[in-house]
Amino acid sequence: MSTSKKAILALCTFAFLAACGGAKETETVYIEDTAVSAEPTYTGKYK
Repeated sequence: MSTSKKAILALCTFAFLAACGGAKETETVYIEDTAVSAEPTYTGKYK
């Protein structure tokens, strides 16, 4: 095999391994829900 074919094959192999081997697991973040306050009740016009 000529030197240029070996170099191209090496670059293609390196690119393939870099593309497929770089898969990382995604980090899952859980956020707690905030407490919901009750709506104020209607007590009259001026109370």
